[in-house]
Amino acid sequence: MVEWTDFERATIQDIFSKMNYEEVGPAALARCLVVYPWTQRYFGNFGNLYNAAAIAMNPLVAKHGVTILRGLDRGMQNMDNMKETYSDLSVLHSEKLHVDPDNFRLLSDCLTIVLAAKMGNAFTGDVQAAFQKFLSVVVSSLGRQYH
Repeated sequence: MVEWTDFERATIQDIFSKMNYEEVGPAALARCLVVYPWTQRYFGNFGNLYNAAAIAMNPLVAKHGVTILRGLDRGMQNMDNMKETYSDLSVLHSEKLHVDPDNFRLLSDCLTIVLAAKMGNAFTGDVQAAFQKFLSVVVSSLGRQYH
C-alpha cells in the first residue's frame, strides 16, 4: 500500500478540483499521440490521425482524453485503494485491448507536461513530485494485470 502525506493528498485533490478536463485531457492525449506516434495503433477506429493538426482536432481523441481524466479522478477519490479501483481497467487494457503498459507511463508524462504548462509557477517541484507519485501509482495499478 502507498503511504500518502497530507500535503500529497491535498495537492492531488487541489489539482483535480481546478483542472479543466475538457481542455487538459484532450491536450495530453493528443500530445502523446503526436510525440509517440506508435501509440496511435490502439486508436485505429478514431479516423484521421495523420498529422498533429488532425489529432488535435479529432473529436474522438478529445472525448477519450476527457474519459482518461475522469478515470484518474476515480483514482484521486480512492487513493488508498488504487489497485482495486483500476482492476477492471487493467484487465480491459491487457486482455482485450492489448495495450503496451509502457504507454500508460508515456501518457502520464504528457499529462504532466500539459498540466505544468497550465499551472505555470504554481507547478512547483513539490507539486510535481506529488502529482507524479500519484500518476506512478495509477500506472502501476493499470499495469498490474500484465504481471
